[in-house]
Amino acid sequence: MQAVTINHLNVWYGRKQALKDINLQIPLRQITAIIGPSGCGKSTLLKSLNRLLDLDEQVRVEGEVLLDGINIYDPDVDVTDIRTRVGLLAQKPFPLPLSIYDNIAYGPRIHGRINGGRSNGGNGGLDQIVQSRLESVGLWEEVQDRLKAPATALSVGQQQRLCLARSLAVEPEILLCDESTASLDPLSARGIEALLQDLKKAYTVIMVTHDIDQARRVADYVAFMWLGELVEYGLAQSFFTEPQQELTQAYLTRKVG
Repeated sequence: MQAVTINHLNVWYGRKQALKDINLQIPLRQITAIIGPSGCGKSTLLKSLNRLLDLDEQVRVEGEVLLDGINIYDPDVDVTDIRTRVGLLAQKPFPLPLSIYDNIAYGPRIHGRINGGRSNGGNGGLDQIVQSRLESVGLWEEVQDRLKAPATALSVGQQQRLCLARSLAVEPEILLCDESTASLDPLSARGIEALLQDLKKAYTVIMVTHDIDQARRVADYVAFMWLGELVEYGLAQSFFTEPQQELTQAYLTRKVG
């Protein structure tokens, strides 16, 4: 079953075409890694999946991105709803200038998701949402006695886990990760990787990474981008052991890129 279907997606920044006729089916509750050299269109592809590209007035998008069979670029689509259903974990942690508790509670409050829903088991209450989301990222035991402390007082690795918990608090279906471990130390990065592998039981994870070894460790599927084009896509195991395209082979052996 597919979580996202991309049909003939083209993206321009002004006159420069960043994505060229991308066709891709992203499976449900798996980790799909998007790899390729800098400037190949990885992050543009990721941002096209929750309409963050709309924030740039020079961007033009053609094609379809289907979520539950609905094109998210249809003029009648509620963009806020799309961005709630498709969460984003950025490269660097950006905790809100609020307490640890209020960082997690912020989304459910503004989206009216305090009562019911997957994040709180249907019992209601912000306290349960906050605890559940912090537990899901392995942060509860570390912060349960200082929930009213500023989130900015946490370590960088803890801040990134907090941002992940904040994304999950609004009950997304899909989690986008844009090089989300690039700013972390190796131990913290491995911790995020382990969390993503556990979270795929309930969420579809789509990650951009510049780290081929990271993609080997965590991905179920891999998409290789080059100069705005999708060169190769498939199951991670066969992608890394038997790449079909010469360019893929050259990139994986670090002869190019």
